[in-house]
Amino acid sequence: MRILVVEDELDLQDAIAEGLRIDGYAVDTCCNGQDAYELASVENYDLIVLDLNLPQMDGLEVLERIREEKAELKVLILSARSGINDIVNGLDIGANDYLTKPFEFAELEARIRNLLRRKFVQENNLLSCGAIKMDLSKRIAFVGDNELLLTKKEFGLLEYFLLNQERVVSQEKLIEHIWDRHADSVSGAIRVHIATLRKKLKAFLNYDPIRTKIGEGYFMTKNDGDA
Repeated sequence: MRILVVEDELDLQDAIAEGLRIDGYAVDTCCNGQDAYELASVENYDLIVLDLNLPQMDGLEVLERIREEKAELKVLILSARSGINDIVNGLDIGANDYLTKPFEFAELEARIRNLLRRKFVQENNLLSCGAIKMDLSKRIAFVGDNELLLTKKEFGLLEYFLLNQERVVSQEKLIEHIWDRHADSVSGAIRVHIATLRKKLKAFLNYDPIRTKIGEGYFMTKNDGDA
């Protein structure tokens, strides 16, 4: 999943971004409202963590403009404005959640998981496809009783496939949601990561659950028949 962190306190921005990257998210950052609006307009984020007290453009104005263009984009306001009027105003304008500073990072993680589940109409923190299981809270995945030892990118790919199983996902879409905006889309790295993920899954399943649809992309299936 791909997240934009908008925060003008650079130490806090770095801490949030690093923590989310450790969780396996692809993270972009910016420190002013104008850049936030422009990035949200041209990039495909799954969620934005948005401060309100921003230079160049206030966070609420950023939110209003985003809502005019991308009604489904999840926005979590993270702000020192803790008054009830500020919270109500932010939610009324279109924020999906509101967390006040200071905050515990574990709570931010939980709120992000909750919002991303809603995006995919996922009711809990457990994903599955046949024998493949994933616990989003603990960030671990299994095939049967065997834990999968995955890199962060492999985990992100598997999560996206599980959330979109039986649906063909293009390589471009995977890049948009798993890599940050500095990714080189022609590097072939995504094919390498998918190949290693397939190898790890097949070692336990004895079949490849990730199929290729030539000219269109990839999809995950629990069917172990021929592709």
